Amino acid sequence: MHTRKRVGLVAHDGRKKDLIEWAKFNEGTLARHDLYATGTTGHLLMKACPSLAITCLKSGPLGGDQQLGAMIAEGRLDVLIFMTDPMTAQPHDVDVKALTRLSTVYNIVLAMTRSTADFVINSEFFDRREYTPVRADYESHTNRHASH
Repeated sequence: MHTRKRVGLVAHDGRKKDLIEWAKFNEGTLARHDLYATGTTGHLLMKACPSLAITCLKSGPLGGDQQLGAMIAEGRLDVLIFMTDPMTAQPHDVDVKALTRLSTVYNIVLAMTRSTADFVINSEFFDRREYTPVRADYESHTNRHASH
């Protein structure tokens, strides 16, 4: 993982304000990285943080979560900042779970709270040093299921 990170930004409706405030506070740092966001979140972020170049994907419920998941599976995303709303049921909850599962499977950085996002962005690995994550070896799992 190079010093220039590929960062996904997602927030449920009840947490978009938190993500926007966080991004404004960290705008200078975020501007040095490649940013991707689900549709509505991305447009709100670009309006609030004009210096940020953000690639907007589809809205989460319309496939944006799955687009981010594909980026993770293909090794095209290093960090996911996903501000979830634990108090509101999400109609696309299965997509949300799949996204967090893929983040775990591929061992990418996943921050789901503002405090965690603060620690991530202030880590020396985020902006100043290269980092090589340890990738889990799922070959035995894949081979076991292929033989059935």
